[in-house]
Amino acid sequence: MTEPLFDNSSLPPELEERVRSELRPGEMLLWVGQPRPGPFLLPTIPIVLFGIPWTAFSVFWMVMASWIVFGGHPGGGGFPLVFRLFPLWGLPFVLIGLGMLSAPYWAWRKAKQTCYAVTDQRVLIWEPGMFGKVTIRSYGPEALSRMHRTESADGSGDLIFEEESETNANGSIRRTTTGRRGFYGIRNVRGVEELVRRVLLHDGVG
Repeated sequence: MTEPLFDNSSLPPELEERVRSELRPGEMLLWVGQPRPGPFLLPTIPIVLFGIPWTAFSVFWMVMASWIVFGGHPGGGGFPLVFRLFPLWGLPFVLIGLGMLSAPYWAWRKAKQTCYAVTDQRVLIWEPGMFGKVTIRSYGPEALSRMHRTESADGSGDLIFEEESETNANGSIRRTTTGRRGFYGIRNVRGVEELVRRVLLHDGVG
């Protein structure tokens, strides 16, 4: 059983047009969808939890610094200019804190601008970047030999096409990070995997 052509009936018109314009002559679009926001929002929870005390302390520091410099003295009480500007030194830290607190919004926005597609020739991923740029990744049958899925109880999950490991050495400490690329948080992940295996890998049900 496979999903219909569009598993998200509210796919924004600009994304639908972007998908259509990427197709090669004669290439047939079989499935297209978007990720659920959950997998994008979950990693932002630690950032927000750290951002709350960071922002609170930064605001408190600016308020206290302003009170020391300007409390009862609108003109700065005769303090030199450098001291009157002292409260503003906390402004970059407040902005950093606001950035951390807004992390869920940016993650949600990224999810809504991400798009996945399966054609009769390949799978495609559209990922938004900075300043309106979009990265398009294409995987042909030869790149899907290590494809695997993770599935939740509700049938949604991730379909991973490739994993890249990178080891960084910092003194005596070596850390290895693994980057994964694929379809994240899609509905009926098993059905999409079966579609890819049947059409692109010519397998039976995976």
